[in-house]
Amino acid sequence: MALEITDANFEEIVMNSDKPVMVDFWAVWCGPCKMLGPVVNQIADEYEGKAVVGKLDVDANQKYAAQFGVRNIPTVLIFQKGELVGRQVGVAPKNVYTEAIDKLLA
Repeated sequence: MALEITDANFEEIVMNSDKPVMVDFWAVWCGPCKMLGPVVNQIADEYEGKAVVGKLDVDANQKYAAQFGVRNIPTVLIFQKGELVGRQVGVAPKNVYTEAIDKLLA
């Protein structure tokens, strides 16, 4: 299951992680976000212990969505050592996300 990431814990979970981090920026009212949700949870389960996978509700947490220029949702950002290294806007096949993480684990 994906972690719940908020403005309050973003620094700790995302920026200070020694593992690759995938963050799904989403909202409850967003139809495509609902389609992507189960995929994000699958990836979280498959990469447990190897990568951090979380979801950030943009309605409740706007600070980092604004900081990283998230204008459309869903947007998935990939971080490595606190640095933004990947961005996928809109729903993509699962392998697009897993390949981005795998590159960082190689």
